Amino acid sequence: MAPVSARQPGIQAALLATLYRYLPFLNWLRRYQREHLPSDVVAGIVTAIMLIPQSMAYAQLAGLPPQIGLYASVAPLIVYALLGTSGQLSVGPVAITSLLVFSGVSSLATPGSERYIQLVLLLAFMVGVIKLLLGVLRLGVILNFISHPVLAAFTSASALIIAVGQLKYILGYRIGGEHLHDTIAQAIAGLGQTNLVTLAIGLGSIALLLFFRQGLRPLLRRAGLPPLAVTLIVSGAPLLAVILGIVIAQGFQLDQTAKVAVVGAIPPGLSPLSTPAMTMADAQALLPTALTIVLVSVVESIAVAKALASKRRQAIDPDQELVALGGANIAASFFSGYPVTGGFARSVVNAQAGAITGLASLITAAGIALILLFFTPIFYYLPQAVLAATVIVAVIGLVDLREPQRIWRTNRGDAFTWLITFVAVLVLGIETGIFAGVASALVLYLWRTSRPHIAIVGRLGDSEVYRNVERHQVKTWPHVVAVRVDESLYFANTRYLEQALLRIVAERPEVKHLVLIGSAINFIDSSALHTLDHLIDELRDAGVEFHLADIKGPVMDRLKQSELLDKIGHDHIHMTTHAAMLALGCRD
Repeated sequence: MAPVSARQPGIQAALLATLYRYLPFLNWLRRYQREHLPSDVVAGIVTAIMLIPQSMAYAQLAGLPPQIGLYASVAPLIVYALLGTSGQLSVGPVAITSLLVFSGVSSLATPGSERYIQLVLLLAFMVGVIKLLLGVLRLGVILNFISHPVLAAFTSASALIIAVGQLKYILGYRIGGEHLHDTIAQAIAGLGQTNLVTLAIGLGSIALLLFFRQGLRPLLRRAGLPPLAVTLIVSGAPLLAVILGIVIAQGFQLDQTAKVAVVGAIPPGLSPLSTPAMTMADAQALLPTALTIVLVSVVESIAVAKALASKRRQAIDPDQELVALGGANIAASFFSGYPVTGGFARSVVNAQAGAITGLASLITAAGIALILLFFTPIFYYLPQAVLAATVIVAVIGLVDLREPQRIWRTNRGDAFTWLITFVAVLVLGIETGIFAGVASALVLYLWRTSRPHIAIVGRLGDSEVYRNVERHQVKTWPHVVAVRVDESLYFANTRYLEQALLRIVAERPEVKHLVLIGSAINFIDSSALHTLDHLIDELRDAGVEFHLADIKGPVMDRLKQSELLDKIGHDHIHMTTHAAMLALGCRD
């Protein structure tokens, strides 16, 4: 009998840990509890009911045939359910991603054409690969470069663009326009061409959806219905609008008698296999759009997943979420879909309906697959105005004009970033707008940190606590000045710090010692080290000794590596501000 290696159990444990990490469905599958099954089944069905009209509407928004929205709601959901760490996040087509697809690809090909669809498949593949690489390489941290004001402004501006872009389906005549103001101008100029029947269907659908969302929900709650029943009824409003639209359009043959635009024939069957055709020229042309989709969709998806997981006291793995979202988009590219992400409203409904594990998403995908297999002929007479109404009502809640007011009250610099992003998206376009917002946020950050808050501190009473002399009644000493800098030191702010410290010393001729307090310094770069070296010489020429106090370990390591400590003197390095002041004779 062969001897058993002592390393085998450890190797097996490591392999299992890796397997469970990259295939999270194995975790919930092996621990699945039978009592969770009804909740997951109900949540899957409710989300499917909501996703059927949404996916078709968002495909129309993306300039694609409606069946591609359904295709994008099967294979990507299955992949995410197997690879994702959130049991509540519902992946599929969403409004803003659909707008980004249309904005980025329509300039390269005619929407709905074979060339257009091929480019969309390539875009989905690129989005998936970028997300997958970010997750595998654990580089999701770079997505933090999109700040809340930028995302809030981008979302509100995009929602306006989406809503206005649906006017052509509501009014019943062709409306072009590259930017928002062009679209509005063309819509107003062509009002005489309005198809009144199409307008009635669109406005009626909007009224129905708004009633279910804002009027019926509180009525059902006051009637004492269980929360799950309320969620089921309200989330079924888009499907009800679709059914009513089909019945009316087919009953009166409105496509012929009133020239109402309908969806038309949808090929039955599951999504056909597809291969994204990649050329270097197409990939380069689509790269800005792919990066924009990654930035926006991942930030929103992970934020939603975290929020929903926290309510259940669960945790998600952001890097694995990137892997799962990447896999979902790659699946979309090979199964005739288009870029997908986690939808906020749909995920909330999924959670409220009781989703516990990824099984809910698998059931949703199965429901969409059944529709594709057996029920696509039903949608022939579906008026496009109904789908447009679904989009408008879905995005109208994303326009939040109170958010800039809140941002203004807390930080006017962030409000400025919000304004730049909002205006840039509306005037310059989606991709240019968001990158302008990100750039403005980074410039604002550099400006803020280049002028750090610097405080002269003194002793608070007889304690060992030192506070800003301008905010508290504190004790100071004429021969020592203690200065706290509230920022890490790097190339953009070291000159400002040097000038500020020299000015403080110049204003106090009696000062013999300057103590720089590093409690807020988390990082120091080579430029800052060079500036400190120069500052020490300048202070000594002025008869002032330089001291450091309360320096953090990582910063101290950098100081040691630079040999600056020898120049400062080890007796000039103090563990705390109070220790420095005592060492310099500041006792009473």
